[in-house]
Amino acid sequence: MSGPSRAWLSLALTPGIGPVGFLKLIDAFGSAEAAAGARAAQTEKLIGREAAEALQNGAAAESVDATQAWAAGEGCHLISLLDDDYPPQLAEAASPPPLLFARGRRELLARPMLAIVGSRAATPQGKRNAEDFASALAAHGYTIVSGLASGIDAAAHLGALAHPASTIAVIGTGIDRVYPASNRLLAHRVAAEGLILSEFPLGIGPLSGNFPRRNRIIAGLARGCLVVEAGTASGSLISARLAMESNREVMAIPGSIHNAQARGCHRLIKDGARLVETPDEVLDEVGRLPAAMPAAAPHDTAPGSPLLDAMGCEPILADELADAVGLTVAEVYAMLLELELDGRVASMAGGRYQRLAQN
Repeated sequence: MSGPSRAWLSLALTPGIGPVGFLKLIDAFGSAEAAAGARAAQTEKLIGREAAEALQNGAAAESVDATQAWAAGEGCHLISLLDDDYPPQLAEAASPPPLLFARGRRELLARPMLAIVGSRAATPQGKRNAEDFASALAAHGYTIVSGLASGIDAAAHLGALAHPASTIAVIGTGIDRVYPASNRLLAHRVAAEGLILSEFPLGIGPLSGNFPRRNRIIAGLARGCLVVEAGTASGSLISARLAMESNREVMAIPGSIHNAQARGCHRLIKDGARLVETPDEVLDEVGRLPAAMPAAAPHDTAPGSPLLDAMGCEPILADELADAVGLTVAEVYAMLLELELDGRVASMAGGRYQRLAQN
């Protein structure tokens, strides 16, 4: 498959043009070649003087060379709006990226997709929910889209990687950068088994303005958006809002009224998002795919432990547990350690522990 022309790359990579300016130039001049060859006086009214002069002076020439060299690497792809496999639902969204850098399984762009997003500062149970829902929905054939951030995003990618439908990570940096650095191993795995997408030129770091732009791609790709856990200031609410504006299904998992990371989900539900508690309820909203696999419900609490029963669903101190079950604090710590090693309890900041749902 041939890549986009050098003129197309020049328009897409010239600083200051952006997706909106790119489309204005194509509409006005009819082709990337004609727009790239136009004088600054002709393009200034469409993209502004600074960008017009940068285009005329070939400011993107080195970036174009680097991009073409990168695209020659194994598993590396440049995808333009003109390509047959450019996702049609993204092409119809507001200001679609004229150029996407992709690394990994390009064929995933043809699959039905669901977005799973949420807080970077997720609770242990929130991350467990994200991984379980992603795994169950990927088992039904949906490719899971998220943003490769810490917390909910990373857990969703991990859950989906267990299935052939896999996952797509849309990132807010150049595709040759990994942010956060703690997700480097996960990024390499997604590139090998799933797909990484970016609209940003090579070498671009994690600038704050990049992430709302990334979120519009997540919302544009997906048939629906599930918010697992989010505070009221979480960037994942941008993805949810954009999904709503694009007439996508938006769903949210409720949480405790005492959990600050659940308040964004509660606000979404008040604003009309569907409250969901199981993957089946997500599938009720977005539709079941042909030959889908049976639903896998999220883990439920394992019976048989009085300590787990006493913990409830909220983080709790060991001495509070000791009072509740009539044991010494030392005995409770020993039991908590065993439960933590079994993956049934997670230790949290401040000496608190939280019960995790289990099969």
